[in-house]
Amino acid sequence: MRETETHGPPEAAHNATGAQLTVDLTLILIRFIFGFGANTVKLPPLVGYLVAGFVLRAFGYEVTDAIELLADVGVLLLLFGIGLKLRLTTLARPAVWAGASIHAATTTALISGLLLGLGALGLPLAAGLSGQQAALVGFAFSFSSTVCAVKALEERNEATSLRGKLAVGILVVQDIFAVVFLTLTVETPRSIWAIPVVIGVPAAKPVYGWLLDRAGHGELLLLLGLALAVAVGAESFSEVGLKPDLGALLVGLTQANHSRASELASTLLGFKDILLIGFFLSIALEGTPGFPEIGVALVLLLILPPKAAGFVWLTSRFRFRVRTAWHMSVTLATSSEFELSVAVVSVN
Repeated sequence: MRETETHGPPEAAHNATGAQLTVDLTLILIRFIFGFGANTVKLPPLVGYLVAGFVLRAFGYEVTDAIELLADVGVLLLLFGIGLKLRLTTLARPAVWAGASIHAATTTALISGLLLGLGALGLPLAAGLSGQQAALVGFAFSFSSTVCAVKALEERNEATSLRGKLAVGILVVQDIFAVVFLTLTVETPRSIWAIPVVIGVPAAKPVYGWLLDRAGHGELLLLLGLALAVAVGAESFSEVGLKPDLGALLVGLTQANHSRASELASTLLGFKDILLIGFFLSIALEGTPGFPEIGVALVLLLILPPKAAGFVWLTSRFRFRVRTAWHMSVTLATSSEFELSVAVVSVN
């Protein structure tokens, strides 16, 4: 009896662990098959990952804590990598901060005006919207997807080009807009330690640089990148009620001028890409879209060409070549995950 009590539960736990490992390996294989299929027909692999998620959802799979963790860390590493490649001088360009600001204000005004006009005609969903509600929807539509845009730039080897730097700069400014909005509208008050953390994290720049100089070229460099992005940046900001994404970005920015910043970004690249698969998979596993969701998606698709045209016009006004403006604008012609965050807060 004692032997049964001792060995029974561990054996059951071992079987459960083995079954879970089999499921996880199966998910990896399915993601590879769909990603490889998308790449074969000249589509980004992330399209295949999304399709894989919808297929798995149809067979009863759901988002797990492990997938959400992978997705969160992948996004944090993405923003940390953006910070490593972005110079503050890029953000200081008028085409970046002024272009992002004018585009956001114009998009908000046009979309809110359109919604109010459609509401006056009695169109469902638009009817009954107040001016403030219409403005919030328009503001949500002004964002571009940081994850999709940066992935596209990396796949085309344009992340360090002029158009790539301009696009990333505008994305960072948009993210700052979203963070400020979410910070001002959240009901939970900020921690009294928020300001010291915001000041202290970048102030520790010499410490990060000292560690980076001595981390070598192997797995220790990878672990340092993870520690800076997740533990130092994201976790410290999260503990005081701030967006962890902004913390990871800020720590990356502090090391953008370091001589080994490019090496650190390259070391994290493959690891980050693997984790971002979890991000796209988690989106698809949230549920298969029905006809109402498909209708909204089609409306969003109709908004993307005018959004891109606005970026082309604005960038060319700052005396950049039309070719540069066009390539940058196509990268930004996406809908952002921040739209959902802003929309949820707006509904509340």
